[in-house]
Amino acid sequence: MSRYDRMTYRRSGASGVMLPLVSLGLWHNFGDVDPFATARASVRRAFDLGITHFDLANNYGPPPGTAEKNFGKILKRDLAGHRDELIISTKAGWDMWPGPYGNWGSRKYLIASLDQSLKRMGLEYVDLFYHHRPDPNTPLEETMGALDYAVRSGKALYVGISAYDPEETRRAVEVLTSFGTRCLIHQPKYSMLVRDPEHGLLATLAELGVGCICFSPLAQGLLTDRYFKGVPKGSRASKPHGYLKKDQVTEEVRKKVLRLNEVAKARSQTLAQMAIVWTLRHACMTSAVIGASKPKHIEDAVRALDNLRFSDDELKTIDRILAG
Repeated sequence: MSRYDRMTYRRSGASGVMLPLVSLGLWHNFGDVDPFATARASVRRAFDLGITHFDLANNYGPPPGTAEKNFGKILKRDLAGHRDELIISTKAGWDMWPGPYGNWGSRKYLIASLDQSLKRMGLEYVDLFYHHRPDPNTPLEETMGALDYAVRSGKALYVGISAYDPEETRRAVEVLTSFGTRCLIHQPKYSMLVRDPEHGLLATLAELGVGCICFSPLAQGLLTDRYFKGVPKGSRASKPHGYLKKDQVTEEVRKKVLRLNEVAKARSQTLAQMAIVWTLRHACMTSAVIGASKPKHIEDAVRALDNLRFSDDELKTIDRILAG
């Protein structure tokens, strides 16, 4: 019963929705190629630590769809009585099934994908449904109209967007607003190694009253101690189905990571802990989505919240390291 005393929650933009500063993403480690018992233990531990938001997508696995299927099993076994305490999100926008209707942003694809996601998870609705990436070939009114329909049909309580640039975001929010549906949140990729949202997106979201929840705050594990000495066996970069590739673990990146680790140690944090709270230093950053291959990774991430403050000198030092 003390789980909510352990976590800090932050409002998503100008909405009434509060999200935990750390959310659990099921992009990796929850598919059929991974041990179900570990996935189950991770979700249970996350909830007991006050993590109420679980982030999925139709194509998470591998194979695609299996993260939702496995999360549905965990919900039924362990969290069915806690449904109203959870924020469950899913997304559609990437390649999911063969043919011209299994990708991008058409109404046909988005609504069919949402229906499939609900079936896999055994849910009547999701709390949040995202369009996963902009579609240059579908009218924005059609894509946003599908999100509006998801809310009006009761299949989603809120909607959001992911990977939209500042101008695309502004237009999407305008179109959604014209339909009478607000954009709850935007999910960009953001970390010390990927700082694109600082170039206009964060300011745009703050102006529009839209929340922000970043994914990959650890840069797919690069901002951890896993790669201090190269690519170890069993790491994400060593797996053939992972998105982090061996050639991304360069000597230049490794040197920066080692210097960043010295800053983290001076803060009495691990590099991963510092990397997470670094993304949360922005007032408009509602939450950071972390991945985890075991419950301990979640415990370590939550402990990072014990020290959210950065001095000006620390931030300047981090910037110098990253610029070098």
